[in-house]
Amino acid sequence: MAKTAWLERNKRKQKTVEKYASLRAELIAKKDYASLTQLPRDASPTRLVNRCRITGRRRAFLRRFQISRITFRELASHGLIPGVTKASW
Repeated sequence: MAKTAWLERNKRKQKTVEKYASLRAELIAKKDYASLTQLPRDASPTRLVNRCRITGRRRAFLRRFQISRITFRELASHGLIPGVTKASW
């Protein structure tokens, strides 16, 4: 499991992105890139990382379920994800 510091850092980045979203949109529309560089780095949405809601893992993330592939497989095997069945042919 990811350390809680990583999860908290990602939450903090999310708040910063939301705070500066309208200002960034204005500056981009005006093409004022000099002022855009004065904003905090974490104000950019590209700095956000998708993390598993349960384990905090960032690699092998499934957007549809908001969890990692490992967690997905465990939950699906136990039948805890509705509508998901193991494929067989």
